[in-house]
Amino acid sequence: MTYTSYEMIRDCRAGKAESWSYFLETYVPIMRGFLAHYFPERAHDAKLVERVLTKLSQPESNLFQSLEPAPERTFVAELRLRVLAAAEADRASAAPDVSIDVETLGKALEPLTLTEKLAAWFETMRYGDVDSGRMLRMSPETAHKIRGRAAELVRGAVDAWRATLLEDNGPLLSQAAAALSTKDCLSAKAFFDVIDGRATWSGREEMERHVKSCWYCLDHYCRLLEVVDVLRAAKPLDKSETEEYMRRLGIQAPKKSFWKR
Repeated sequence: MTYTSYEMIRDCRAGKAESWSYFLETYVPIMRGFLAHYFPERAHDAKLVERVLTKLSQPESNLFQSLEPAPERTFVAELRLRVLAAAEADRASAAPDVSIDVETLGKALEPLTLTEKLAAWFETMRYGDVDSGRMLRMSPETAHKIRGRAAELVRGAVDAWRATLLEDNGPLLSQAAAALSTKDCLSAKAFFDVIDGRATWSGREEMERHVKSCWYCLDHYCRLLEVVDVLRAAKPLDKSETEEYMRRLGIQAPKKSFWKR
């Protein structure tokens, strides 16, 4: 019997212990993974994870409130935003020594193809050549060459430059991209249709044409590619840790669960 993400969301909303146990076992490791990547110094911050979980378990939390079916990858993309926002809120904000805005970056990278722009944007998400190449289905060497070309384009468009410019400005660029959403922006399903090979040739071409000039959708596309990669490598939390989180959240442990993904 397969337990779907939609069923989990429905049952967590109803407060069922079995569902919360499944959620913790399956998604706490993913939450930790996001923290380890974006906030390495907080990779083992159990209090932060517990604080996020406590907030998610409250009746007023809207992560589990959707009545629409929510595929697992869409759910994890939203969970990612919650985890990173909580960690970001704890960190004192400071402008990078050398900055670049999304408009300047967009003009600099205009000569690149969509795939090349994705490779460059992954640098703002702190991914190196190996990880970026894997998510974009290219070799690390190809990713390295693309990012080298992107760096030269950016270097020629700014007054001050450093090798870590995109990484240093990643959070600010992501915030700026998030503010550029329009009515024409694409849904997560449209991107997953392309990622999974379900899109028609014309559908893919239309998607690429839009994303190439839309930084909101380009950022969204990269985040969904990241989610696919993270889920592929995820391993469940061990039973003792799951039970400990259940105890801390005040949720009575289920007697037995037959659910499986």
